[in-house]
Amino acid sequence: MLWEMLNAVKDLGRAHDIASVLIRYGFGSFVRGLGMGKAIERAGKALRWEHVEEYVKLDTPQRIRHVLEELGPTFIKLGQILATRVDLFSPQYIAEFEKLQDQVPPMAFEELLPQLEEDLGGTIDEFFTEVESSPLAAASIAQVHKAVLKDGTPVILKIRRPGLRKLIEADLRLIQRIVDIAESESTEIRRFHPKEVLRQFNQSLRRELDLAAECRNAERIAVNLAYDLNIRIPHVYWQWTCERLNVQEYIQGIQGRDLAAVEQAGLDRNLLAERGTGAVMKMIMEDGFFHADPHAGNVFYLQDNKLAFIDFGMVGRLTEDRREQVVSLLYGMTNHLPNKVAEILEDWSENIYTDEQMLTIDLETFVDQYSSLALKDLSLTAMMSDLMTILRDHKLILPADLTLLIKTYITMDGLGRHLNPEFNTLVFTAPYIQKVMEERYRPEAIARRGWRNLITVSDLLSSLPKDLRKLLRASRKGAFQIDINVKRLGVYVNHIDNAISRLTMGIVTAALIIGSSIIMTVEGGPELFGLPAFGFLGYAFATVAGIWLLHSIWKGGQ
Repeated sequence: MLWEMLNAVKDLGRAHDIASVLIRYGFGSFVRGLGMGKAIERAGKALRWEHVEEYVKLDTPQRIRHVLEELGPTFIKLGQILATRVDLFSPQYIAEFEKLQDQVPPMAFEELLPQLEEDLGGTIDEFFTEVESSPLAAASIAQVHKAVLKDGTPVILKIRRPGLRKLIEADLRLIQRIVDIAESESTEIRRFHPKEVLRQFNQSLRRELDLAAECRNAERIAVNLAYDLNIRIPHVYWQWTCERLNVQEYIQGIQGRDLAAVEQAGLDRNLLAERGTGAVMKMIMEDGFFHADPHAGNVFYLQDNKLAFIDFGMVGRLTEDRREQVVSLLYGMTNHLPNKVAEILEDWSENIYTDEQMLTIDLETFVDQYSSLALKDLSLTAMMSDLMTILRDHKLILPADLTLLIKTYITMDGLGRHLNPEFNTLVFTAPYIQKVMEERYRPEAIARRGWRNLITVSDLLSSLPKDLRKLLRASRKGAFQIDINVKRLGVYVNHIDNAISRLTMGIVTAALIIGSSIIMTVEGGPELFGLPAFGFLGYAFATVAGIWLLHSIWKGGQ
């Protein structure tokens, strides 16, 4: 409890900053709802209100994006995670979240140097013949500088910004409080599963803070793609890589967004799209471990129509069972089986109140719409967008790993069309999907799944007598327990707890007043200001306690 109070005091300054930005972009009512009315008054004096009319002209998604940008690294990363939740937010919001490209003003190299040399274990001159002070890229978590090793090998140094962890930890505590309050007060917000989104965000952000984790991801994908000589993953120099620093091979190539340079180099844009899409599909369908942000900024084009992927801070994972479910979904969509599609989506979602009949009707319309088109006329992005609209309409929320997968599909499709507007991802990936489906229904695969299920059933049956015996023993001893989770019960428990705390403080205050009054009638003993010292101190404590009690009641009532 004491630690939480100290954290709350430390976070007051950051809370004021957050409230100020929210108010400037027209979210004052939200700030008041969080009990930060005093912050509004203080912030209002410091804000440049003459610019408010510029912010009012922006629509809500744009204002939210500007808020996230101004609040810094933690909130920029939050926006990037929200951009993956295509099942929660409409395309207008997703489009704005995708603009959070994490480009921030660079720090001076002199500010990074002490931390860099501490992580290297010596001065930079001991390890490099040259380190460029101007960064190649600057993001909210880290910035990248080019360097040259003693043997002449060019490398990049990805250096985490100093002091970043403390700021992020404070932001995470504040976001957790905001989520707790918002979820307890708003039924509509609870529909978006904010705690689940926050859990996903916490995991992603903490992994991204560890720059060594990015290198482990890169090496795992490099091993999985080792057979493909057309794909290159940067080599990692582990002797200098740690949590705050990673050192990787410098890739000399054409940046993915520079199509003019691609044309000038005489590269085959369609072949590049095929090879990049094929690599991502292999990661997803075969390996179950994939680069989750394969946009043009994370790709370099090399000679002989080869590609290099960089920045493995965001990766996705799919279990074998999940990959089989995805195949079943694709099979249902391409073979006009709306009931199968609805069944899988409902299994993925936690919403038990879905109108199955209406969901099936909507999915049947969706499947009819696309099954009547030739494969070359289908658009993966349009299909996924329409499917996500159906999910949002029926309040179906997908697990985080699947939303990341769908987001990766859409990003992959965008990369292919960026290279060649005529490139059709569905046409190219159809053989991959067909291959996975054929392998799934091969006799040996069916036998393997059957054997695995048989083992599971056997384990269940063999443990059944033991479990029943434990159940009966617990029942006879009166130790049989049933946990019932009542929604929002915690809110009422907190209200009761607060009421009991006030009642207790009131009783203690009354006891202090009565005790002090008795002491005042007793002669002798130490005095303070001409009054019995203990009686005076008792009244003083009672006054402080009474003021706190009145303030607590007033605040709770408001």
